[in-house]
Amino acid sequence: MRCKLTLSYNGAHFMGSQQQSSTEPTVTGTLIKALEQLNISSTPVASGRTDRGVHATAQVLHVDLPPYWNNLEKLQRALSFQLPSSMHIKKIEAVNNSFHARYSAVKRRYRYILSTKKPNPFEADLVTFIPEIDFQRLQDAITLFEGTHNFEMFKKNGSVNRNFERTIYKTRAYRHKHYLILTFEANGFLRSQIRMMVYGLLEIAKGHATTRQLTEQLACQKRHFTHLAPHCGLYLSGIKYHSQN
Repeated sequence: MRCKLTLSYNGAHFMGSQQQSSTEPTVTGTLIKALEQLNISSTPVASGRTDRGVHATAQVLHVDLPPYWNNLEKLQRALSFQLPSSMHIKKIEAVNNSFHARYSAVKRRYRYILSTKKPNPFEADLVTFIPEIDFQRLQDAITLFEGTHNFEMFKKNGSVNRNFERTIYKTRAYRHKHYLILTFEANGFLRSQIRMMVYGLLEIAKGHATTRQLTEQLACQKRHFTHLAPHCGLYLSGIKYHSQN
């Protein structure tokens, strides 16, 4: 039986989501060890990778279960017992064998969280602290990413992708108390694309760059932003599939 796992994790405790040959803990590697303790040898497949330090509130994976694991409520309890406190299984549900956590996904949503309050050690791994900025400029600039663009100049070197075109369906920037929250929903993202986009937005909001520079980079005319916003503020917050609205 194939099942769909939805989980959350604190990325500060992992060297990314993708399994590595080294001994460093990764999200998939940790999950594989927990599954092996329950005599499940199938390798879980994730909807996509998250880099070191990046969090998830709704990462999706699929895994094929042996016949004797047909009680998914019991499996969720047993698996939760095997996992560290930095990971949480939110839901396990049976799916059709044709379901693929990565290739069946139609939309991916990320959230980036900024805080304008004085930095503190309790949130240091969870948000990006910044001074007050021109939030209206940021709100105006973030909408420029919407639509279909070639994001070749908004990716980290070393990306294995050869197709750099992505469609961003929706962006949003809003305040919640002292937090500034940015959201991006698209059919997919390149490696470190969102962090470079956020860096550019913050440069504009600080008055260090212009929206014209952003549009030039979006049009692959000239690269103005090459740095990345810190990984600690980024969250994979949702995956949508064909059967979902």
